[in-house]
Amino acid sequence: MKLRYLARRLGYLLFIMLAVTALTSALGSLLPGDVAAAMLGNEATPENVAALRTKLGLDQPLWQQYWRWITGVFSGEFGESHRTGESVMQAIKDRLPVTLEVVLAAQVIALAIGVSLGVLSAAKRDTWVDRVITGGTFAMISLPGYLVAIGLIYVFAVWLHVLPAGGYVPFGDDPAGHIRCLILPVFSLAIVEWPVFARTLRSDMITTLREDFILMARAKGLSSRRILFLHALKPSSLALITFVGLTLGRLVGGALVLEVIFSLPGLGQMIVDSILTRDFITLQGGVVFVTLGFLLVNFVVDMLYGVLDPRIRHAGA
Repeated sequence: MKLRYLARRLGYLLFIMLAVTALTSALGSLLPGDVAAAMLGNEATPENVAALRTKLGLDQPLWQQYWRWITGVFSGEFGESHRTGESVMQAIKDRLPVTLEVVLAAQVIALAIGVSLGVLSAAKRDTWVDRVITGGTFAMISLPGYLVAIGLIYVFAVWLHVLPAGGYVPFGDDPAGHIRCLILPVFSLAIVEWPVFARTLRSDMITTLREDFILMARAKGLSSRRILFLHALKPSSLALITFVGLTLGRLVGGALVLEVIFSLPGLGQMIVDSILTRDFITLQGGVVFVTLGFLLVNFVVDMLYGVLDPRIRHAGA
C-alpha cells in the first residue's frame, strides 16, 4: 500500500476531526443561558456566578477555551464535567461498553440476516423467493429505528409481556436478565440495517454469478452451495464491506437514540443528559468521541477496501 494513499486518508481524518471539535465548541457557546448560573441554581448571585465562571475558565475568550480543551483531547483528557466534577473520559469509559454491546450485536445479527437473504435472493433470482425478499427489503429499508423500537415494545413488552420495555441489568448481576434487556434495542437496530446488506449483496452477487469462472465451476460439477459461498461470495463482498463500515457509524447514531428510549446507560443517554443539564464539557467530549470512533472505523474500512481492490488504492494515490 502506497504511503501517499495512507497519508492522504490520515490527513482527511485529522481535518474532519479538527472541524468537528471546533464546530462543537462554537455551538456550545451559542446556546442560550449561563452554565455557571445553571449550576448554582438558587445560589446564583452575580458574585457567585462570576467566581464560578472564573474557576471554570468560562470568562476566557472562546479561542482560549477551545485551545485548552483541544490540547487536553490530544493528550487523552476531555476535561471534567461542570455538573458532577467527574472526568469526562472516565464517564465515557463507564458507558462505552453498553453502547458497543448494542451496536456490535446488532451489526452481527444484521450481517447474518442480510448476507443469508442476499445470497438466497441472488441464487433464486426472478422466483417468488426473490420477490418476497426484495419486497421485504424495500418495505423495511425506510423504517426509522425509533419506530421499530416502539413497535417491538408494544408487541413484546406491552402485549405479550415477555420482554422488558426498558432498563438495564449488568451482566455480572444477572446474565439472563442482561440478555433480555438488550434483545429489543439490538433487534430494533438490526431490523433496519439488514435490508441494506441484503440489497447490496444481491446486486453484486447476480453480476458475479454471470462471470466466466462461475460458469466454469458449474461445468466442473461443483455444488450450488460451494459455488455460492466459496467462489461467488468473496468477489461480491467489496461493496458490502464499505456498507458495513458506513452503517456501523449509522448504527452508533441509532444506538444513541435507542438508549434514551430503552433507558440504557450508554453514551447516548450521557449526551442527552449533558444537553438537558447544560454540561457542555461532557457534551463536547461525548460528541467528539463518537465522531472519532466513526472516522476510525471508516478509515479502517477504507484501508481494507484498498487492499481487497487495488484499483481504489491506485486511483487515490
